Amino acid sequence: MSAPDLTGKVALVAGATRGAGRAIAVELARAGAVVYATGRSSRVDGRSEIDRPETIEETGELITAAGGDGVALRVDHLDPDQVRALVERIDAEHGRLDILVNDIFGGDRYAQFGTTLWEHDLDGGLRMLRMGIDTHVITSHFALPLLIRRPGGLVVEMTDGTAEYNVAYRHQVGFYYDLVKAAVQRMTTAQAYEMAPHGGAAVAVTPGWLRSENMLDAFGVTEDNWRDALDRVPHFAISETPTFVGRAVTALAADPDVGEFSGGVVSSGQLAQRYGFTDVDGSRPDCWRYLVEVQDPDLPANTDGYR
Repeated sequence: MSAPDLTGKVALVAGATRGAGRAIAVELARAGAVVYATGRSSRVDGRSEIDRPETIEETGELITAAGGDGVALRVDHLDPDQVRALVERIDAEHGRLDILVNDIFGGDRYAQFGTTLWEHDLDGGLRMLRMGIDTHVITSHFALPLLIRRPGGLVVEMTDGTAEYNVAYRHQVGFYYDLVKAAVQRMTTAQAYEMAPHGGAAVAVTPGWLRSENMLDAFGVTEDNWRDALDRVPHFAISETPTFVGRAVTALAADPDVGEFSGGVVSSGQLAQRYGFTDVDGSRPDCWRYLVEVQDPDLPANTDGYR
């Protein structure tokens, strides 16, 4: 596979402070796109409610270190005025937007996995909906008019779980988390329909078991020694770095036939098979296939055969 070439393209990665969003911003920039990376945690203004040490300025430094062209900005995507100003800045500086990645969430901070709707903290649950749904709606509302100015615009909605897997209610993660991810898939369907007359596409992308900063901390390991966690959780072997999904989104954005996927959900593992890229260690983990074929083969299947 030849390296994706996004030279001349302008991208906005909303929610790029850490994890998948950060990696996507870096990989898009590495491929030649001008990248606007946004987040709330900042060296200047302090941490967001997620209360993690990563900052959006660090993402900007990683873009530069990758040889990319980009700017890292503190933006709260729940604030319409801030998002409007962001899009106006992109328009003033480049007059175009080719790729929008909606990766804003962080609502898992409020998740109470394994609880019922009536047991889950209501304020936390509603905040999760705001962070995972409203942010995407607000961002697309302001960004899409610029995105559809030229044919070929792409919206990438970051989600968790394939369409087949998410057909069944994901009771392990609970009502609010499940609702957020179902809503993201529906937003993808809607945006694909509305962008089609303008030559645009919308695709939802899910990573697999992501070795994000938060996940590594939860397992008490680093990226250098993450395999030490396999003694306790053998299935962690199927996990992937954020770079893997960053490469997935970049390959997708560089595909002139991306419309083939419009309205659907694709995983990093599926896209690796399609485009031939690998994770940083040369592997091609396919978490969602592994989940249903190996990890949980005895769970009751939903209507499409996934658990």
